[in-house]
Amino acid sequence: MSEQRVASRYAKSLLDLAEERGTLEQVKADMDLFRTTLEQNRDLRLLLRNPIVKHDKKLAILQAIFGGKVTDMTEKFFSIVTQHNRESALEWVATEFQSQYDVLRGMQVAQVTTAAPLAPALREELNTIVRRQSGLENVTLQETVDESLIGGFILRVGDRQLDESVRNSLRKLRNSFKENPYQHHIN
Repeated sequence: MSEQRVASRYAKSLLDLAEERGTLEQVKADMDLFRTTLEQNRDLRLLLRNPIVKHDKKLAILQAIFGGKVTDMTEKFFSIVTQHNRESALEWVATEFQSQYDVLRGMQVAQVTTAAPLAPALREELNTIVRRQSGLENVTLQETVDESLIGGFILRVGDRQLDESVRNSLRKLRNSFKENPYQHHIN
């Protein structure tokens, strides 16, 4: 099972439990802190992924960093995840938690990457697509520019991705030529 799917399940469990116990906003703040810490600390991300470092050592490091700064529920959550040898999934848990929190609150955040800044017409079209697929009216597009896409866009909503970039089309064409070089021969 992919780390992202595992992370999604853990995030859902944590979100459901926090909501049930009335600590959702505190746990959300914990996950925000955790995500920010991971984003700013490459060494911590690498440590969590490292299969050589023992699980209890990873837990001790998480406790040293976050102990007293997060709720008891979040500390216990870190403990459960490390007991099940899934620390490498923690990298995605905070992101998945945020996505599921947004859906619970009736919000949908979608990441769109384009080769150039979005034109207003395309922005509105992408908003419409996300609203239709999610069934939610409150949609936020996080826009990123990546010139290496050449053209088109990549739209990410939750764990789904639509890659309509020119770069992806060229890659598919190149792979098609590699797999079937004689079918593409022009007479």
